[in-house]
Amino acid sequence: MILQFIISMFATLSFAVLFAAPKSELVFCGLTGAIGWLVYLIGMNFDFGTALANLTATFALTVISRIIAAVRKNPVTIYLITGIFPLVPGAGIYYTSYYFIMNDMNEFSHYGMQTIKVAGAIVLGIIFGFALPQSWFNALHRRGR
Repeated sequence: MILQFIISMFATLSFAVLFAAPKSELVFCGLTGAIGWLVYLIGMNFDFGTALANLTATFALTVISRIIAAVRKNPVTIYLITGIFPLVPGAGIYYTSYYFIMNDMNEFSHYGMQTIKVAGAIVLGIIFGFALPQSWFNALHRRGR
């Protein structure tokens, strides 16, 4: 689990460089992605299922991104967009496309539905994370002064 934490941190950090995040924020971008991935792994270890594990990980990632953004006085998107990178269902999208091209409709529908569930869970995690009152995060901003 520690190795996956480190790898996801470097993967997120690399994406943050590609995304042109400010150099002073790269470590924080990497941490958000690594923490999101860690929450996902914990959810999978507790047999949450892929969609629920992604939902909880994205919610945690969104809250952490908002906290870091308030403390560091930066936009949330710097941390959220880069931090979501490890959770995006890239393999699911690939296999959905592959089985569609190979005309294997059973596997296509299986991977397609799984990918849609994960994508929907990610969206809901972000919505739930932004549903928390901004005043909670503004208090952190005031403490950071």
